[in-house]
Amino acid sequence: MKNKNYYAILMAGGVGSRFWPVSTQNFPKQFHDMLGTGDTLIQKTFNRLAQLIPEENIFILTNERYNDLVFEQLPSVTKRQVVLEPAMRNTAPCILYASLKIQKENENAVMIVAPSDHWIEDEDAFSNNVQTAFDYCESNDALMTLGITPTFPNTGYGYIEYNKSSEEDIKPVNQFREKPDYETAKSFLAQGIFLWNAGIFMWSVKSVVAAFQRNQPELYQLFESGYNVYNTEFEDDFIKDNYPKAENISVDYALMEKSNNVYVIPATFDWNDLGTWGSLYDKLDKDVNDNAVVNAKALTEDASGNMIRSKEDKVIVVDGLKDYIIVDKDEVLLIFPKAKEQDIKKVLQNVKANFGEEYG
Repeated sequence: MKNKNYYAILMAGGVGSRFWPVSTQNFPKQFHDMLGTGDTLIQKTFNRLAQLIPEENIFILTNERYNDLVFEQLPSVTKRQVVLEPAMRNTAPCILYASLKIQKENENAVMIVAPSDHWIEDEDAFSNNVQTAFDYCESNDALMTLGITPTFPNTGYGYIEYNKSSEEDIKPVNQFREKPDYETAKSFLAQGIFLWNAGIFMWSVKSVVAAFQRNQPELYQLFESGYNVYNTEFEDDFIKDNYPKAENISVDYALMEKSNNVYVIPATFDWNDLGTWGSLYDKLDKDVNDNAVVNAKALTEDASGNMIRSKEDKVIVVDGLKDYIIVDKDEVLLIFPKAKEQDIKKVLQNVKANFGEEYG
């Protein structure tokens, strides 16, 4: 039997614009089968969490425009489990809102907050790490996170500096560090006490609500004032009126960087945030010329290191291209150097400005 006090908040509100043209505002990447496995990213994440957490205690936090997609892809979830944001306000407001709903239902809850679009190879190791965190959070006032051992000086992630004198699996956090430049990232790796911040958090509902009350009193007041109507038919009206008033602030900045009861577990599993076409390419099987192909029937000549994706069974012929992203999606074709993948967001803005919002 799974523990009835275990809960999850699955974060599924992002747009994933660096995966354009597959990921769009109306159909973002978490609802696509990015890896060609037969499951979408949100389905994979839901099933991973359900190994440890009762399915009915997995709450999906998303933008109201994705409500129908959630029910299509996760047919077992009920309306109670889908928490809709009427406005984009970063991660702190929605986590506080969901936490208060869970607290009202079960004040003994311990929970994990997890993004819906990450790739994790060893799901048993993931469950073991989360179990370790839950055991600790049940008996300690702790805000916990899973940190990823860095494999190269990545400048796209925030870093977590932990206390190196700790011999335990659970390590006290000294400080969170913003995304560094390349030289700083290299020095972080050399020091050996830095982990990538993966945005995966665990805590008891008591601890996280108390941390919001302590560190974000205005935000706490705003959402606490609706406590009586949470989990009732009047909740939607309260949220529609009040949610847009919330400050736009991340949970890292709102809580984790300001608290002194923060701990990290260095993850024992392989992890990839699937943030860009290049990170997806890294995870896919390659042909003899290192081309990664999803769905397409690809014929390649003098072509290597390319990321090729199309609709099912489309024939794509590539000759003379090296290290390119080639994505064919309905009325958009993207042919773009992998080295410039971080610029895809800017390209998308240009496309929308020149040809219309419907392309994004």
